[in-house]
Amino acid sequence: MAYIIDLKTFTDKRGNLTVIEKVIPFDIKRVFYIYGVDDSKRGGHRHHKTIQAAICIKGSCTIYSNDGKNETDFELNQPNKCLILQPEDYHTMFNFSPDAILMVFASEYFDAADYIHEPY
Repeated sequence: MAYIIDLKTFTDKRGNLTVIEKVIPFDIKRVFYIYGVDDSKRGGHRHHKTIQAAICIKGSCTIYSNDGKNETDFELNQPNKCLILQPEDYHTMFNFSPDAILMVFASEYFDAADYIHEPY
């Protein structure tokens, strides 16, 4: 089941510094980011093996997750919040703000055979 983790953030008069260290529950093999999205939905799949960690580092978006038992919409609108998506989490991303940048860390390299496109 998908869940949110808080990323350690240091704040002072100069601004904010968010650290991603020893909190992602897998070794990172791939990083990608999504931006410039119109009103389209992105994603629409789950995986056999890949775990993902999604952070909306600018703007906001919504991620729908369904693990076959639970369905949840996660609003990502703070760069210190990280959504962990398990392989069984069928997910779609939508409601991107015009300035949204969604960064995703993945536990596996890209492999088309790892994708399951059918929802539950």
